[in-house]
Amino acid sequence: MPAGSAPLLPPLAAGPSSLWRLGSGYLNSFPKDKHYKALNTAVHQEGPIGLGEHYFQQPEGMLLPGSRPTPAPPQKASCRLWAAMGKLQSKLRHSTYKYSRPDGIIEERTQTNAFQEYSPAHVDTVSVVAALNSDLCVSGGKDKTVVAYNWKTGNVVKRFKGHEREVTKVSCVHKSDQFFSASRDRTVMMWDLHGSVQPRQHFSGHAMVVTGVAVSPDSSQLCTGSRDNSLLLWDVGTGQCVERAAVSRNLVTHLCWVPREPYVLQTSEDKTIRLWDSRGLQVAHQFPTKQHIQTYCEASEDGHMCISCSSGFGGEGCEATLWDLRQTRNRICEYKGHFQTVASCVFLPRALALMPVVATSSHDCRVKIWNRDTGACLSTLSLDGSGPLTSLAVGDTRSLLCASFSRGIHLLRVDHGPGLELREVAAF
Repeated sequence: MPAGSAPLLPPLAAGPSSLWRLGSGYLNSFPKDKHYKALNTAVHQEGPIGLGEHYFQQPEGMLLPGSRPTPAPPQKASCRLWAAMGKLQSKLRHSTYKYSRPDGIIEERTQTNAFQEYSPAHVDTVSVVAALNSDLCVSGGKDKTVVAYNWKTGNVVKRFKGHEREVTKVSCVHKSDQFFSASRDRTVMMWDLHGSVQPRQHFSGHAMVVTGVAVSPDSSQLCTGSRDNSLLLWDVGTGQCVERAAVSRNLVTHLCWVPREPYVLQTSEDKTIRLWDSRGLQVAHQFPTKQHIQTYCEASEDGHMCISCSSGFGGEGCEATLWDLRQTRNRICEYKGHFQTVASCVFLPRALALMPVVATSSHDCRVKIWNRDTGACLSTLSLDGSGPLTSLAVGDTRSLLCASFSRGIHLLRVDHGPGLELREVAAF
């Protein structure tokens, strides 16, 4: 080899696009562009002497630094290798991420998960997802549709169209066939799973985008909230507004009906959490003002506690907070570890773990499971490439549904091992 010349890379196959094998020595010298990203996520295989080797496709007409055209070996070997690679890449997802443990130690974990790509529920960003029963979920998004989806089989059950703008919220009573959707078109619509694809009922009374909707446990009343600072209480049977209340600067971000109680929880851009009494629609209690916008809230199944979450950036704010809904109504615990706005939080079924746990999803693409009582982070899953995570819902005793900005809805599974492991098993 002439002095000063770059070593040649051994070709594996050639044709319209050449297939190259790179050892780790070439990895650092390769330009940090889109081809580098493709290389960095390629299938990793062990070489005959135990060294990691990466395979990737060299784009047509492109020569790597120090390389030169080489004769084309038989095309058959190339086809076999590409077929094997395609099969692996369709079933494996690699995820490497760092996160801070409660004891201050920063850990890095790499996950390789097998998962299934189902037909997508929506053609655009999914804003919200909620569980209808142990098989079906309902979701809404920027495509203006509400979709009932069987997340166990990967099939769309029915699409509902009627909104003129993005769907912002959905609400349903678990194991019921009826559900409600709110929209930027300032309306709320009621749908029936086994009825027409047209809405059964319209609720129109807000002056701005509807950002909160909650249905009473007996499905007789509906509470809606908006950026117009108002809450409206509706009779579901007649579609008539029976109560109206407004608080200055109360830009509603979410509503949640407390199980077995006449109370509605509400979060706001004014950084407060309010508890409304539906009997007259009066504020029954206001929790201490937080430092950041409160984006979401949920009540526990027994109605004794609620959890809210905060906006933020760079680790400032970005927390979830557990509150007592009983007489003291004090803050019980905080969950800190996300790096951007926490968009959703849920109580997980008690059968899932030996201790009570909650889950959060954030704009930082991470879903976390926490010990409800101590605030310790038990598991972190990074959904790389999903964009901000917009909504989280409990599917069954082991499954979570997570809506995202860029990749639809993720089906997550909680596994028991030495601890709790959260992994992605499907996307739709």
